Amino acid sequence: MKKTIRKHHSDPNPKRNRFKLKHGNVVRWYFVDLLSLVILLVFVVIIAAIVLSHIKVIPEYKRLVVFRLGKIVGVKGPGLVFLVPIIDRGVWVDLREMVLDIPPQTCITKDNAPVNIDLLIYMKVFDPELAVKSVENFIMASTGIAVTTLRAIVGDLLLDDVLARRDYINQALRAKLDEVTDRWGIKITSVEIKEIKPPAEVQEAMIKQMAAERSKRAMILEAEGKKQSAILEAEGYREARIKKAEGDMQAAILEAEGRKKAMLELDEAAKALSPNTMLLMYYDTLKKIAESPASKILIPLEISKFLARLEEFLGGK
Repeated sequence: MKKTIRKHHSDPNPKRNRFKLKHGNVVRWYFVDLLSLVILLVFVVIIAAIVLSHIKVIPEYKRLVVFRLGKIVGVKGPGLVFLVPIIDRGVWVDLREMVLDIPPQTCITKDNAPVNIDLLIYMKVFDPELAVKSVENFIMASTGIAVTTLRAIVGDLLLDDVLARRDYINQALRAKLDEVTDRWGIKITSVEIKEIKPPAEVQEAMIKQMAAERSKRAMILEAEGKKQSAILEAEGYREARIKKAEGDMQAAILEAEGRKKAMLELDEAAKALSPNTMLLMYYDTLKKIAESPASKILIPLEISKFLARLEEFLGGK
């Protein structure tokens, strides 16, 4: 068996080997330091992100309900709020008035008529702590209460009352909702019915009734117009007759007064005449009568007296 003999060769350049060893150690340490720096930066970034995520800027119209290890420690806002990382958790609550658009609900009236009612509910949070800890989802809870309360109110009314008493339904629904939601820190500010849709046959009957009412009102207005016209015409005729009678009366009075005045003046003139003058005037009148072309002449009975007077007048001459 042959013995293997290993020959050791001496390194011709020992300085070169020492340089390589030293350079490798430097590179290894540089890589370790770089990795440590990256890990440190990542850790700092994570810490900064956590800290920044717990700094909240709360606007005027919102509040932040803060839980610390599961317990409410207060309601924060408005302004800048810092939450302790990991142990603090915030729940946002909006204080602005919000509106719930309730989809159309089919309700049965007291006389068993189905109607579809669409309504709006206006509400706002007045106690953020109650709104968070008293109910899981106050919007969903308010919607459910509104639907059940609406059906209860409509069920106590007849169809005609449902169609005619919207304000009553709004007020009753708002009062009952406000009573229930008050313990949740919610205030119901208003309830407005958007639309009430009765059954199709009821709508047709309503349309016919409206047409009949319009025709009735038109006939009443026409009759009232004719009546008013007749009254005005009668009053005008009466006023005209009264005015005419007053005019005729005034004319008669004036005519009588004129005749009276003329007779008085004539009487005064007659008093101033002598009997002979009157005789001559009488004679002149008879002369004119005699000159008339009529075949018959009426002679007054006083002709004898006239002739006697004439004879006396002529004898005196």
